[in-house]
Amino acid sequence: MPLIGVQLHTQDTHVMIDNGILQLTLSNPDGIVTGIRYNGIDNLLEVLNDEDNRGYWDLVWNSPGTLGTTGSFDVIKGTSFKVIVENEDQVEVSFTRTWDSSQDGKLVPLNIDKRFIVLRGCSGFYTYAIYEHLKDWPGFNLAETRIAFKLRKDKFHYMAMADNRQRYMPLPDDRLSGRGQALAYPEAVLLVNPVEPDLKGEVDDKYQYSCDNKDSQVHGWICTTDQPAVGFWMVTPSNEFRSGGPVKQNLTSHVFLSAHYTGEDLVPKFSAGEAWKKVFGPVFIYLNCTMDGDEPLSLWEDAKQQMIIEVQSWPYTFPASDDFPKSNQRGNVNGRLLVNDRYVSDDNIPANGAYIGLAPPGNVGSWQRECKDYQFWTKTDINGYFLINDIRPGDYNLYAWVPGFIGDYQYSAAITITPGSEIEVGDLVYEPPRNGPTLWEIGIPDRSAAEFYVPNPNPNYINKLFVSHPDRFRQYGLWERYAELYPNEDLVYTVGTSDYKKDWFFAQVTRKIDTNKYQGTTWQIRFKLDNVDQGSSYKLRVAIASATFSELQVRISDPKTNPLFSSGLMGRDNSIARHGIHGLYWLYNVDVPGKLLVQGDNTIFLTQPRSSSPFQGILYDYIRLEGPSKLSSKEEYMSSTL
Repeated sequence: MPLIGVQLHTQDTHVMIDNGILQLTLSNPDGIVTGIRYNGIDNLLEVLNDEDNRGYWDLVWNSPGTLGTTGSFDVIKGTSFKVIVENEDQVEVSFTRTWDSSQDGKLVPLNIDKRFIVLRGCSGFYTYAIYEHLKDWPGFNLAETRIAFKLRKDKFHYMAMADNRQRYMPLPDDRLSGRGQALAYPEAVLLVNPVEPDLKGEVDDKYQYSCDNKDSQVHGWICTTDQPAVGFWMVTPSNEFRSGGPVKQNLTSHVFLSAHYTGEDLVPKFSAGEAWKKVFGPVFIYLNCTMDGDEPLSLWEDAKQQMIIEVQSWPYTFPASDDFPKSNQRGNVNGRLLVNDRYVSDDNIPANGAYIGLAPPGNVGSWQRECKDYQFWTKTDINGYFLINDIRPGDYNLYAWVPGFIGDYQYSAAITITPGSEIEVGDLVYEPPRNGPTLWEIGIPDRSAAEFYVPNPNPNYINKLFVSHPDRFRQYGLWERYAELYPNEDLVYTVGTSDYKKDWFFAQVTRKIDTNKYQGTTWQIRFKLDNVDQGSSYKLRVAIASATFSELQVRISDPKTNPLFSSGLMGRDNSIARHGIHGLYWLYNVDVPGKLLVQGDNTIFLTQPRSSSPFQGILYDYIRLEGPSKLSSKEEYMSSTL
């Protein structure tokens, strides 16, 4: 049977696109998704909600000079409707909102063009948006933008975002007074009288379902109340339009830009006189249903396969906007990354599994705070080779970081991508920070605190999904367990005896001493040195996976002396409260005069003194003490210690 062609039906207040598989209804000229009809269900979206609270693009913005990630919340409504493409194979429609000076202070100074695409024979639809700020317009800050869908609560109860992160979810009603008890912040609720009794006593918190950009390619919900079962999936085929790089964490929704797990650094700030344009998307909303005899969870497996198809189809050929370049209008970069650490190997080491990518020009490591333009990332293979495909034309720097080694790499030359360009950069060599041989180390340099000790949650605040789960750090309230484990004295770690997997708490948090009263904490690292060169300098490397309104002070031998090093106030990641095991990466390199060390027992004191909140603290990635730099290679170091 031939596939039914796509049809567009335009009315005064609504537009409906029908391809025989689904019918997509949008308000006219607002461009709000008011209805999705599929597989006999009249509307997959919440029919109890007002039409403008079902499926929509939104943003949060504020005025220049305003700090913080809050501001004016704006459900983006178009003022003009236009048909871009209309034929049997494809319908693409546009809903635009144009800014002018009469809206100054009322609406974000952006021209916004929201697009929706339905293809023949396609079980889903695509959407993207073009944001533009003209040079002579006033400045603004853009804290967040996304697309959101509110599914019917009487049908969609099962969520899946990974093979090991899926479950029946609480209902929206469970958060109401009498059913849910508010916890330490509004997003977290203890279910005291949920609609489904089996969920009683669990914590519901949206941040427990966050994930890195690199891992957020498909997620969605399954309707198990109807037969056949129906799935609603959000597919992100590329991260080029997301900010902060591959390990930036976001909530599991189509968030294109946010400050979650980073804070103010990831809020783009546009000044008056700054022209800017960006395409967010396209992303794909995929619908599927079970066949006779299929289990509902087969929809998850099918959605993963569809995600692979979408990723392999990127960049799409069908979006009509000239602002979305096709594959032949883009360029490619390839090469090989090696690591040169003379205390690990005398030969260059292939950078296996390194993250390497192009981002706008900046300083070393600036990609993790970049939030205005596009980034293109991949991972090296076992031999360090990489290929970055389909890069938009423009000027970039090439950045990388290598698991197992501290610091950031940046290629010395700028890279300009032109349509059809094929750039070979050859062998690149990263020399990670290193002054001398490793005397001792704690953790794994991978920009995460996941390898450290994560306690069991308070049994009164459990999410059953994360019991005996690799992501056990996503349980609520783990920050309070520190004071229970260390009620009077702080953590002491003894090199050679302690095990960081068991003895290094995953976050250096404050200690609760009374109702709404907290104190800073000081951790100790105790170690022995057989020999000390008091005329030389040692180096303490402290890599931090996340920091929240905290400060790192380093002292040697005496915890009451003036600090040898202080970071000052750092970080707004809020990873502790939001169950994240990493945020922004920080690397501090502290010179330790040999005269401060002694032959025999030594102690390093790490103090985090700021203490106005339970969520202030530091997540360490990796700590290393290096000896003096007199020895030039691993071979010389090893022979000197025999």
